[in-house]
Formats: sequence, structure tokens, C-alpha cells
Amino acid sequence: MKKVWLSLGVVFLSAGSLMAQDARHHGHDHGHDHAPAAAPAQAAPAESIKFDKPNHDFGTLTEGPSAEHVFKFTNTGKEPIVVQRVQASCGCTTPSYTKEPIAPGQAGSITAAYNTSGRPGAFNKTLTVFYNVGSNTTSLTKTLSIAGNVEKAPTSSVPENNSMMKLN
Repeated sequence: MKKVWLSLGVVFLSAGSLMAQDARHHGHDHGHDHAPAAAPAQAAPAESIKFDKPNHDFGTLTEGPSAEHVFKFTNTGKEPIVVQRVQASCGCTTPSYTKEPIAPGQAGSITAAYNTSGRPGAFNKTLTVFYNVGSNTTSLTKTLSIAGNVEKAPTSSVPENNSMMKLN
């Protein structure tokens, strides 16, 4: 028990001495000089890519053919936009996009093709757009989404023959 009390005492004394070393406590500095406070972080750049509609619901689809939607966007900024890549949330969605720089005021597009084959049921997929504005090398992102419900395709319009025939 003595060891526990001794350990707790050491912890409290250590914490107290560390707090005493902080010259900034209680709003006064005891005559010490301090480095000036860091400048506030720069505001995030204004969004310069504007999608007509960033979410699309296909509604009900029949299993089999791919479903495609074209997301159209406009460069609302003052510098060209370059779409670096578009990453789908899974392999069932294939994106394609405008690869040339999009000048201010001009439009571009991103096409999402969803493969419905073998995927009956509800789906909700995302596409993450990575793009640069002007000479800025930092990638910005925008998320788009597609959703819908795939109905299982009929197996066949011809009834299956399950009769057993005896061959001699």
C-alpha cells in the first residue's frame, strides 16, 4: 500500500512541476519573452468546381445492361481545373472523365457506368473526384454518388423441362 501512495505522490509532484514550468499559465508570463502566436491558417480555397447534380438515383433497373449517368460540371473559378483521377467505391462502377484542363466558365463531365449484371438489390456507390486548380499541386476532392435498385432479370420465357425420360 505504501508503494501505491508513494507512486501517486511522485505522479502528482511531477505533474505540478511540469505545470509550474509553463510560463503562459493564468494569462501572465512572469517576464518571459514568447514567440508570437502562429498566424491563422489560410481559408480553404473557394470551390471552383460546380456540379449540376452531384447525386443521381437511377430508380429501378433491370439486371443485365450497364446503367450510365453523366455528371456535368462547370469551372466557376478564375483558374483552369484539371481532373487528375476519379476513384469509384468498388469495381462494379467504371468512371470516365474529361482529361483536358477546363478553363474558367467552361464545362466538363464525369460518366459513371454501373454494371448491373449479377447484382440484384439496392446499391449506393460513390465516386471521388481528385482535381487541381491552376498551378496548385494540392489535390482537392469532390464526392459524387449514384444509387438505385436492380431487379433480378427473368431466367427465361421458356419453361424448364424437368421431366424424366427413360431411354432404352
